[in-house]
This record gives sequence, structure tokens and C-alpha cells, in this order.
Amino acid sequence: MYLFDTDVITNLLKKMPSQTLIRRLENVRHEDQFITVVTVAEIIYGAEKSHRPEYHLKNLEEILLPTVSVLDFDIRAAYIAGNIRAYLEKAGILIAWADIQIAAIAMTHDMTLVTGNLKHFSRISGLKVENWLMD
Repeated sequence: MYLFDTDVITNLLKKMPSQTLIRRLENVRHEDQFITVVTVAEIIYGAEKSHRPEYHLKNLEEILLPTVSVLDFDIRAAYIAGNIRAYLEKAGILIAWADIQIAAIAMTHDMTLVTGNLKHFSRISGLKVENWLMD
């Protein structure tokens, strides 16, 4: 099962999405594709900051949300996220709280996180990550 990070989802909504991403998605069953409520919030935030919020929100509601399952940030993910954040801060590594939440949700459900942001996510021990945006 795969959890898609925000950068992967927004790539799909571009005029010219990554062909590597498109090819990889063709081989993943619909029921194995997930996003998080954190990603939904990030997309809404980006839409509201844009020059065309209605257009982007319509894409979210009519194209994206009907095609993927959305996972919540629950108590199990909260424990994992708190542990990740404390461990990283002790090591002097700062990662955005939203990224920690997404990673924790992936770990809670034993999913592979698909992201173009390997720099951040590869520093989280035990997280399975793949980059489908590049060949």
C-alpha cells in the first residue's frame, strides 16, 4: 500500500505531470492508494494562497478526493509523530511538523510513502520511502 505525499499529488494536477509517476500509478490498484488529512490541508492552504482558489478547490473536491482514500492523524500516529520529532530534535534535525505527521501516518499503517522529498523523509528511521517523480 502506498501513501502519497503532497508534492506527488500536486504533481498529478499539473499540466505536464511526471510521466514516471503516471506509469508507476498505472500498476497500483486503486484500493492501495492513500493520502492523509494533512495533505488535504496542505492542498487547501495552497489553493487559498493561489490566484485561482476556486479552480484548485474544485480539482481537490471533484478529481482527487473521489479517487483516493484519506487517512486521519489518529492517536497511534500521534505517538509515533511525537517520538519522531523528539528523536530528530535531539539529533539537531528539523523537519516540518506536517511532514512528521505524514510519516507517522505511513508508519502507523505500514505503508510506503511516495514523495519527491527524499531529503527530509529519508532521515526518519523505519519509514519506507520511494520517489516516483524521477526515473
